[in-house]
Amino acid sequence: MNLLLLNKLAAILKRDLLTAIRYRRGFLLTAIGALAQLATFHYLSRAVGSGYRPEGMSYFPFLVVGSGFYAFLVMTISACLQTIQDAQQNGTLEVLMISSTPAPVLLFLGMVSVLAANTLQLGVYVEGGLLLFRFPVHNVDIAACVALFTLSALIAIAFGVLAAALQLSIQKGSAVLWLFGSGAWFMSGTLFPVATLPKPLRLISEAIPITHSLNGLRLALLEGASFKRLLPEINLLALFAVTLFPLGMLAFSFAIRRARQLGTLSFY
Repeated sequence: MNLLLLNKLAAILKRDLLTAIRYRRGFLLTAIGALAQLATFHYLSRAVGSGYRPEGMSYFPFLVVGSGFYAFLVMTISACLQTIQDAQQNGTLEVLMISSTPAPVLLFLGMVSVLAANTLQLGVYVEGGLLLFRFPVHNVDIAACVALFTLSALIAIAFGVLAAALQLSIQKGSAVLWLFGSGAWFMSGTLFPVATLPKPLRLISEAIPITHSLNGLRLALLEGASFKRLLPEINLLALFAVTLFPLGMLAFSFAIRRARQLGTLSFY
């Protein structure tokens, strides 16, 4: 990473930090919303009863980890798409695309602050929820957690880049976000184990990367699974990442070139 790119990154982070400080009441509203959701999950798990243990885990932490990481992945996809949509609506996309900075790098720079904020929010949500409601977390394999989280984030970014490419091509990038918001959560085991699904849906679930992200992270955080035990999930996520990430970048670069040729960069 050269010095010029680092300067651009620092300038964007400074800008977004100053904006966040200006609208700091949003932090309070976000915290209240997260606390309300955690309380809802706590009382829901009490209503269901301690006898219900999906995949051998207590239901409350199962919900916290599943909902927290799923929300993070969806917000990461949304950040990529929102970066393009905002530039289109503000009329700045054409100007950005003729700069010396490659288009994929511009997309990354536009979403890096959101990604950092989402990561911080995720950590506070999951750790805060488990500590607040006194669920002990022991012997967490940090290396396994980092590997699972990094690969999951790369996959989410890949889907976000595909959504951005779709937005540039046909102005329907939100369809990818809708797919994750309304369909993938149902089959990825966010709120209940995928083992309860009919067999055809379980097969589809296995093809969804988020299923393996949630399963691996739950095992790592809630059961203290070792890196070796989590290696099958890590390998699958790595396969998804090395397939989807280059594909997303190629699709985005193609969409940029096509939009330049057609003069549709500013369409939305």
